[in-house]
Amino acid sequence: MEGDFNIIENENDYQYQEFIMNEHPWLSQLNEQGYRLTGSRRAVVETIAASVRALTPIEVYDTARKSHPALGLVTVYRTLEKLEELHVIQRVHQPRGCQAFIAASQEHEHLLLCQNCGQVTFFEGDDLGTLIGAISKKTGYQIREHWLQLFGLCQACK
Repeated sequence: MEGDFNIIENENDYQYQEFIMNEHPWLSQLNEQGYRLTGSRRAVVETIAASVRALTPIEVYDTARKSHPALGLVTVYRTLEKLEELHVIQRVHQPRGCQAFIAASQEHEHLLLCQNCGQVTFFEGDDLGTLIGAISKKTGYQIREHWLQLFGLCQACK
Protein backbone atom coordinates (compact mmCIF):
# COMPACT_ATOMS: atom_id res chain seq x y z
CA MET A 1 0.00 0.00 0.00
CA GLU A 2 1.31 3.42 -0.93
CA GLY A 3 2.04 5.82 1.91
CA ASP A 4 2.31 9.54 1.81
CA PHE A 5 5.80 9.79 3.25
CA ASN A 6 9.00 10.51 1.41
CA ILE A 7 11.21 7.65 2.60
CA ILE A 8 14.32 6.67 0.68
CA GLU A 9 15.42 3.22 1.77
CA ASN A 10 18.42 2.66 -0.48
CA GLU A 11 20.50 4.21 -3.26
CA ASN A 12 18.31 2.67 -6.00
CA ASP A 13 15.24 4.39 -4.52
CA TYR A 14 17.13 7.69 -4.52
CA GLN A 15 18.16 7.27 -8.16
CA TYR A 16 14.58 6.32 -9.13
CA GLN A 17 13.26 9.36 -7.29
CA GLU A 18 15.76 11.67 -9.02
CA PHE A 19 14.75 10.18 -12.39
CA ILE A 20 11.05 10.80 -11.70
CA MET A 21 11.53 14.35 -10.41
CA ASN A 22 13.51 15.30 -13.51
CA GLU A 23 10.81 13.89 -15.76
CA HIS A 24 7.94 16.22 -14.79
CA PRO A 25 7.89 19.30 -12.52
CA TRP A 26 4.59 18.26 -10.89
CA LEU A 27 6.40 15.28 -9.40
CA SER A 28 8.95 17.60 -7.80
CA GLN A 29 6.12 19.63 -6.30
CA LEU A 30 4.49 16.50 -4.89
CA ASN A 31 7.84 15.42 -3.45
CA GLU A 32 8.34 18.83 -1.82
CA GLN A 33 4.96 18.38 -0.11
CA GLY A 34 6.13 15.09 1.40
CA TYR A 35 4.47 12.66 -1.00
CA ARG A 36 6.37 9.56 -2.07
CA LEU A 37 7.00 9.44 -5.79
CA THR A 38 5.57 6.05 -6.63
CA GLY A 39 4.92 4.51 -10.01
CA SER A 40 1.19 4.97 -9.39
CA ARG A 41 1.52 8.70 -8.77
CA ARG A 42 3.79 9.02 -11.77
CA ALA A 43 1.16 7.31 -13.96
CA VAL A 44 -1.54 9.73 -12.74
CA VAL A 45 0.69 12.76 -13.38
CA GLU A 46 1.67 11.57 -16.85
CA THR A 47 -1.95 10.86 -17.78
CA ILE A 48 -3.38 14.22 -16.74
CA ALA A 49 -0.37 16.22 -18.00
CA ALA A 50 -0.58 14.65 -21.47
CA SER A 51 -4.31 15.16 -21.95
CA VAL A 52 -5.83 17.95 -24.08
CA ARG A 53 -9.27 17.10 -22.75
CA ALA A 54 -10.71 17.21 -19.27
CA LEU A 55 -10.55 13.78 -17.67
CA THR A 56 -12.77 12.41 -14.92
CA PRO A 57 -11.04 10.50 -12.12
CA ILE A 58 -12.32 7.25 -13.64
CA GLU A 59 -10.85 8.18 -17.04
CA VAL A 60 -7.52 8.98 -15.35
CA TYR A 61 -7.70 5.63 -13.56
CA ASP A 62 -8.53 3.65 -16.71
CA THR A 63 -5.83 5.36 -18.78
CA ALA A 64 -3.09 5.29 -16.14
CA ARG A 65 -3.69 1.59 -15.37
CA LYS A 66 -2.53 0.76 -18.90
CA SER A 67 1.00 1.76 -17.90
CA HIS A 68 0.70 0.95 -14.18
CA PRO A 69 -1.74 -1.94 -13.56
CA ALA A 70 -1.27 -1.81 -9.77
CA LEU A 71 -2.78 1.68 -9.58
CA GLY A 72 -5.65 2.06 -7.11
CA LEU A 73 -8.58 4.42 -7.46
CA VAL A 74 -7.88 5.95 -4.02
CA THR A 75 -4.41 6.97 -5.24
CA VAL A 76 -5.98 8.65 -8.28
CA TYR A 77 -8.34 10.71 -6.11
CA ARG A 78 -5.63 11.63 -3.59
CA THR A 79 -3.16 12.60 -6.30
CA LEU A 80 -5.71 14.69 -8.19
CA GLU A 81 -6.69 16.42 -4.94
CA LYS A 82 -3.07 17.25 -4.15
CA LEU A 83 -2.32 18.44 -7.71
CA GLU A 84 -5.36 20.72 -7.51
CA GLU A 85 -4.15 22.11 -4.15
CA LEU A 86 -0.80 22.85 -5.84
CA HIS A 87 -2.70 24.72 -8.62
CA VAL A 88 -1.13 22.65 -11.40
CA ILE A 89 -4.48 21.16 -12.45
CA GLN A 90 -7.92 22.66 -12.30
CA ARG A 91 -11.38 21.24 -11.82
CA VAL A 92 -13.73 21.41 -14.80
CA HIS A 93 -17.46 21.32 -14.16
CA GLN A 94 -19.45 19.67 -16.91
CA PRO A 95 -23.14 19.94 -17.81
CA ARG A 96 -23.64 16.28 -16.97
CA GLY A 97 -22.51 17.01 -13.41
CA CYS A 98 -19.37 14.90 -13.47
CA GLN A 99 -16.26 16.80 -12.50
CA ALA A 100 -13.09 16.41 -14.51
CA PHE A 101 -9.56 17.80 -14.41
CA ILE A 102 -7.17 19.46 -16.86
CA ALA A 103 -3.68 20.95 -16.56
CA ALA A 104 -4.15 24.48 -15.23
CA SER A 105 -3.36 27.59 -17.18
CA GLN A 106 -0.61 29.72 -15.67
CA GLU A 107 -2.51 32.94 -16.45
CA HIS A 108 -6.04 34.10 -15.68
CA GLU A 109 -7.74 32.30 -18.52
CA HIS A 110 -11.13 30.72 -19.07
CA LEU A 111 -12.22 27.46 -20.66
CA LEU A 112 -13.96 26.43 -23.84
CA LEU A 113 -15.11 22.81 -23.63
CA CYS A 114 -16.24 20.70 -26.57
CA GLN A 115 -19.44 18.89 -25.62
CA ASN A 116 -18.69 16.12 -28.11
CA CYS A 117 -15.00 15.18 -27.78
CA GLY A 118 -14.16 16.90 -24.48
CA GLN A 119 -11.28 18.98 -25.84
CA VAL A 120 -10.40 21.97 -23.67
CA THR A 121 -9.17 25.29 -25.04
CA PHE A 122 -8.09 28.18 -22.83
CA PHE A 123 -8.91 31.78 -23.78
CA GLU A 124 -8.07 35.18 -22.32
CA GLY A 125 -10.29 38.19 -21.76
CA ASP A 126 -13.88 38.31 -20.79
CA ASP A 127 -14.97 41.97 -20.45
CA LEU A 128 -17.07 41.05 -17.41
CA GLY A 129 -16.14 44.18 -15.44
CA THR A 130 -19.47 45.95 -16.03
CA LEU A 131 -21.51 42.82 -15.23
CA ILE A 132 -19.47 42.06 -12.10
CA GLY A 133 -19.83 45.68 -10.94
CA ALA A 134 -23.61 45.58 -11.43
CA ILE A 135 -23.94 42.26 -9.59
CA SER A 136 -21.76 43.54 -6.75
CA LYS A 137 -23.84 46.70 -6.41
CA LYS A 138 -27.16 44.81 -6.55
CA THR A 139 -26.20 42.06 -4.08
CA GLY A 140 -23.74 43.86 -1.81
CA TYR A 141 -21.12 41.20 -2.45
CA GLN A 142 -17.47 42.16 -2.76
CA ILE A 143 -16.58 39.95 -5.72
CA ARG A 144 -12.94 38.89 -5.61
CA GLU A 145 -12.64 36.50 -8.49
CA HIS A 146 -14.59 34.72 -11.18
CA TRP A 147 -14.44 31.61 -13.27
CA LEU A 148 -15.88 31.16 -16.75
CA GLN A 149 -16.51 28.01 -18.78
CA LEU A 150 -18.19 27.99 -22.16
CA PHE A 151 -19.57 24.83 -23.78
CA GLY A 152 -19.98 24.14 -27.47
CA LEU A 153 -18.46 22.18 -30.34
CA CYS A 154 -14.82 22.46 -31.40
CA GLN A 155 -13.95 22.92 -35.08
CA ALA A 156 -13.36 19.20 -35.56
CA CYS A 157 -16.77 18.25 -34.11
CA LYS A 158 -18.93 20.89 -35.85
